[in-house]
Amino acid sequence: MKNTPIDSNKVEIAIKELNIPDLSNATIREIVKITNTIEAATHKKFIRMEMGVPGLTPPEIGTQAEIEALKKGVASDYPMLDGIKPLKEETSKFIKNFMNIDVSPTGCVPTVGAMQGGYAAFMLVSNLDPKKDTALFIDPGFSVQKTQFQVIGHKYTNFDVYNYRGNKLRDKLEEIVSKGNINSIIYSNPNNPSWICFTEEELKIIGDIANKHDIVILEDLAYFGMDFRTDLSQPGVAPYQPTVANYTNNYILLISSSKAFSYAGQRLGMLCMSNTLFARDYPNLKQRFGVATLGYVIIQRLIYALSSGVCHSSQYALAAMFKAANQGKFNFIKDVREYGEKAAIMKRIFTENGFKIVYDKDIDKNLADGFYFTISYPGMEGGELMEKLLYYGISAISLKSCGSEHTEGLRACVSQVKRKQFSDLESRVKQFNNDFSV
Repeated sequence: MKNTPIDSNKVEIAIKELNIPDLSNATIREIVKITNTIEAATHKKFIRMEMGVPGLTPPEIGTQAEIEALKKGVASDYPMLDGIKPLKEETSKFIKNFMNIDVSPTGCVPTVGAMQGGYAAFMLVSNLDPKKDTALFIDPGFSVQKTQFQVIGHKYTNFDVYNYRGNKLRDKLEEIVSKGNINSIIYSNPNNPSWICFTEEELKIIGDIANKHDIVILEDLAYFGMDFRTDLSQPGVAPYQPTVANYTNNYILLISSSKAFSYAGQRLGMLCMSNTLFARDYPNLKQRFGVATLGYVIIQRLIYALSSGVCHSSQYALAAMFKAANQGKFNFIKDVREYGEKAAIMKRIFTENGFKIVYDKDIDKNLADGFYFTISYPGMEGGELMEKLLYYGISAISLKSCGSEHTEGLRACVSQVKRKQFSDLESRVKQFNNDFSV
């Protein structure tokens, strides 16, 4: 480890300062911190694959709309808790145009990023029924969502879906939810970190389970339309973004502006509730919050308490982007295809140098190339592989932290890696394989 691309002494110092015995337990932000520390100490640029930060320029449509809103003075006004009318209406149209699902503008509510939308939804579902005190994650998943559950002190359970694809998913879900304590099922589609995408059969299974056991489905669509194997970019034209909403009314959708719209810095997402669920009354909500109606509670109690609304000007930005997409004037998928193209190149570099792709199939189809992919190296656990790659100027996070049973694997994000860095990546991965090949 003395002749590595990055000064080994400075890497060792940074790792010790982090004071985490097993890096596979480190959070994303902790890996960001250690990588920043090493870069500052060595003045060497890392191949940054640890954090899902959009790597594209935000659309001019959005930034100009936000600038105009600021010029008109919206910064001096508190936004309404449930969002500005143009955004609510365009979100409803967007869901119809790109998912073929009817959701009233009333149930489309802006949040401070999809993360806050999830946080509010997690607080909600944990208070619907005192007998149902546990949420279920279909993993692997976004690790911070489990941190949110830890913060609010509510229970969750999970399983790795890798061995339960297709019809096997029904038996696994029934095994867990039949105990009667599950209030919700949470997953992302496309999936962070594995980039698997549920089939229509699997989504129907999840919807059937929700109907049978009266469970709320929280569908995280942070990577909306980014299964690049299918063109989902045309408004009002099939195919549409796959969704459980085709099979149940017990759903909440989380739509992010961060990835598909490259607008991460303004922290804006949409929490979209089915018309049925929005208007549904729960006795336990009445007891807990003084109001029984789900939609009222999430807006007037939870979002009010969490942030008292969402950045006023950024709502105009997202409204403008949705409107342009709805009118067919803005192909929001076109630019983000860059992620899939980079993923194909980066996966080739790793696999040609001894690495394996951990999650490699959607049942019988090759996995899409997208925002993330997963890697492992023979004979190394995730924490060890993570640590050793730091000496080669490569950062990633452990699949263990994402609820995966593949503890030897890492999640690699393509967004921050520039094409001009591919030669560095290849030389570093090649040296790593020469140094550690079995």
